[in-house]
Amino acid sequence: MTAIKVLVVDDSAVVRQVVTGLLDADPDIEVIAACADPILAIARMKTQWPDVIVLDVEMPRMDGITFLKKIMSERPTPVVICSTLALSGAKTSVEALAAGAVAIITKPTLGLKQFLVNASDDLVTAVKAAAKAQVKKYQPVVAREKNTADVIMAAAEKPTAMLQTTERVVALGTSTGGTQALEVVLTSLPRVTPGIVIVQHMPEKFTAEFANRLNSLSQIEVREAQNNDRVTPGRALIAPGGKHMLLRRTGAQYYVEVMDGPLVNRHRPSVDVLFRSVARCAGANALGVIMTGMGDDGAAGLAEMRTAGAHTLAQDEDSCVVFGMPKEAIKHGGVERVVPLNAIGREILAQLRI
Repeated sequence: MTAIKVLVVDDSAVVRQVVTGLLDADPDIEVIAACADPILAIARMKTQWPDVIVLDVEMPRMDGITFLKKIMSERPTPVVICSTLALSGAKTSVEALAAGAVAIITKPTLGLKQFLVNASDDLVTAVKAAAKAQVKKYQPVVAREKNTADVIMAAAEKPTAMLQTTERVVALGTSTGGTQALEVVLTSLPRVTPGIVIVQHMPEKFTAEFANRLNSLSQIEVREAQNNDRVTPGRALIAPGGKHMLLRRTGAQYYVEVMDGPLVNRHRPSVDVLFRSVARCAGANALGVIMTGMGDDGAAGLAEMRTAGAHTLAQDEDSCVVFGMPKEAIKHGGVERVVPLNAIGREILAQLRI
């Protein structure tokens, strides 16, 4: 059996030395090189291409995510991320997985050498598993069948919400760049604020930690939604990764339904699914906000919300990481006002007369 050829890319000499020693100790693995940055790695790979790359994220001259995307778009190769930035559920981890990384190992900032020794079995296992992975070419937008929200629920012919109620709902939809954008918005809100429902495009198992982080920074309560959670003032519910989230209503009270279902606009959770349910259940009692993100998820749903009488906002181009989703929502006629990111919190309070 041919040994798995591994390239280690890390700017720390200690990490390169320890990781090389740990991997070389396994008879099925051979470290062919250990490079201090991606530029040196690219030069080395011209002479011998590895079976697996063990990659840091924070490095000089070229960061690991940029290098990962370059490799996955030119010659897809299994990559194991090993970084202090790759905290479970953090944006870096999400971005790395989306770009094609096979596994992620989080390094601590302290006690690094001992950690790597203790985690040697995890590292070896990850490398061996990566060597068997069938990695695909990186594409920013995955070409899949593009379902609409019709696969989850039909559009309402007219709003079904009560015409008058004191209960208000804010629906936020975002994707690329949304983790930072949501932090700006939610941390600007006071404890007394309308109930909020959020779709952030994010893989399964990452949204809980993301919600916990926002909860620790915000005055309002922020948590990953569970089926039948009440939508109440001072609370923000984030759709779980891998599940759709819909707004439901019983009497004058709102709650969420968390459910499986096909991808909508290539996403699950989908912003369109949430926005359509808000249009049906809340109508003019709602505010819809579409923020930074790639693609057009949410554009049709926001238009339905506006038709149902809801106020609607879009984040402006200058403050977006990617202006795709807001731009498409504007084209669909669903946007009432376009505002910068730092004004969205104030607009939420002003539009709902808080």
